[in-house]
Amino acid sequence: MNDSIYVVKPSLPPLSEYIDEIADMWDTGILTHTGPKHIKLQSELERYLNTKHISLFANGHLALELGLNSLELSGEVITTPFTFGSTTQAILRNGLKPVFCDIRDDDYTIDCDKIESLITDKTCAIVPVHVYGNICDVERLEEIAEKYGLYVIYDAAHAFGETYKGKNIANYGSMSMFSFHATKVFNTVEGGALSFSEDSWVQKFNGLKQFGQIVKTDEVPYVGTNAKMTEMHAAMGLCNLKHIDEYISDREKVVKLYRARLANHKGIKLCPVDENVKYNYAYFPVVFEEQETGVDRDMIQKELEKYNIYVRKYFYPITNDFEIIKQLGYYSETPIAKYISDRVLTLPCYSSLALEDVDKICDVILGLYED
Repeated sequence: MNDSIYVVKPSLPPLSEYIDEIADMWDTGILTHTGPKHIKLQSELERYLNTKHISLFANGHLALELGLNSLELSGEVITTPFTFGSTTQAILRNGLKPVFCDIRDDDYTIDCDKIESLITDKTCAIVPVHVYGNICDVERLEEIAEKYGLYVIYDAAHAFGETYKGKNIANYGSMSMFSFHATKVFNTVEGGALSFSEDSWVQKFNGLKQFGQIVKTDEVPYVGTNAKMTEMHAAMGLCNLKHIDEYISDREKVVKLYRARLANHKGIKLCPVDENVKYNYAYFPVVFEEQETGVDRDMIQKELEKYNIYVRKYFYPITNDFEIIKQLGYYSETPIAKYISDRVLTLPCYSSLALEDVDKICDVILGLYED
């Protein structure tokens, strides 16, 4: 086993491939501003995700923030607190009020049975999150959105390449945000994207990420920012996209071994598998229910660290427990999200993780239950 095992590790293409991909930049001098690699990656992602439009951004947070901004919303947005802080902060930075809906207790996605009771005449949108690659109830969300005339903007940072009943997840809702951060299943080192089908949004997104200016004109019709993806980042994406199926296949082996070792143990709760979903195996979350065994999440984490194995409390704290949320008066009770957040760990999961290391991690965990 390696000296240290971290919860995530970036997938990288062969160095020679990346060098070959960036070599012509020294001839063209094009490093940014929607260059040829940016354009090619956008096209390749539209093909891979089988979606009509992809707009690339410097990171996933800016993609989500500008996606919301493009809709010129006001009022309240129903969302989940069981997510990374970016989701909630993108809502806040658009001057919108987050209204927190609790989650399901099995896959930790937003509980659609609780959404309608939160809808008011101020509700303008729903921002659900595909958590750990677990897909939201997209069919129910579509029904609710249509019934009340709401936008649905998915945070799909964990769901790159996944399908539900054969349809790529990029094609649900008004738009979906993907993160291409270094630790994601598909990465451009830093980067992100929005998928959508509305033709008129292409120009708007291009303007919003380029200081509000329409590309190749002098028009500035929007209040924008600098959210462009560089050619260097797009080049990494082009290289990694060639290997994405291999990365996912390697992750699948890791997850299947975890499941084989950890399933059906008292006090250890795993997410169910949805046969309608083609997974990307982004993360492997485990909830440790100490009331059944006396073994809690912190004990597991400390024991693993003795062996230089580093896990993550992800997501902890839930975003409605953030101090700023309480100061703004947006706090609300979400007991299931709180319960899961206090007990969940994501275990190491990445394409280059050796299976013998997975066995070692499981041995350490299960050893605590045998003492």
